[in-house]
Amino acid sequence: MKKEEEEEEQRRTSAQSPAENETAKDRRDDEDEDEDEEQASEEQDNCDGAIKKDKRVPGIIYLGHIPPRFRPKHLRNMLSAYGEIGRIFLQPEDHQVRRKKKKSGSRRLDFTEGWVEFRDKRVAKRVALSLHNTPMGTHKRQRFFSDLWNMKYLHRFQWTHLSERLAYEQTVLQQRLRAEVSQAKRETNFYLNNVEKSVRLDKRRKRRKDGEQVSEKSWDFTQRQTEEEIQKKKRASKTGQHLKKAHLIEQKSQSNVSLLAKIFNSSKSE
Repeated sequence: MKKEEEEEEQRRTSAQSPAENETAKDRRDDEDEDEDEEQASEEQDNCDGAIKKDKRVPGIIYLGHIPPRFRPKHLRNMLSAYGEIGRIFLQPEDHQVRRKKKKSGSRRLDFTEGWVEFRDKRVAKRVALSLHNTPMGTHKRQRFFSDLWNMKYLHRFQWTHLSERLAYEQTVLQQRLRAEVSQAKRETNFYLNNVEKSVRLDKRRKRRKDGEQVSEKSWDFTQRQTEEEIQKKKRASKTGQHLKKAHLIEQKSQSNVSLLAKIFNSSKSE
């Protein structure tokens, strides 16, 4: 029986399109995960002998399209009919897009993408499979009937992953802004220096036209000394030191001679 069922499933998958095959694989994976969780919970209950409790694991759905003027309260009101909803986050537009809108005169804040957390991941999977590519409204007169749901259930995705991603994007944005500010400062400083140079050159040209003498700057460059020149300087300094020592010795000897002459001359006079 099992072999016949497997053969029938293979025939069905071969007849289906690749998109349908992917959805079927996702459904099988979800069913396998649910069965594994149920078996694990039953084994725990049998081992412990305790009463089974309702421990629900949250599931997160990603929304790839957010229509204009769509707010978190609208999302909560629409999806709360399918199950209990936890946290909701909608990514606002970029700052550049907001500036363009402000310049055009519109102060409306729109969102680009979003994440919804359901208290039970089974409900989240069913909602994502059933509402994907379907109109948001149930009646034509509703506000967002012309827009379609763009949903995807995120397997093994937690809310902490979303917070980490947002923090990383914020740090990258700050680093990019710092780099842009530093580049702008460099460009402004370079421009100001060039302006000052051009003003000085204009003043010099005016003075030359008037016949005044302009004192131009003379740039003096000192060439590095060679080894021969360095050795000559060292020898000259050494010879100079020897000469100074000899001169000092001569002066001392002369002073001693004068003292001896005074002493002996005084003794002769007595």
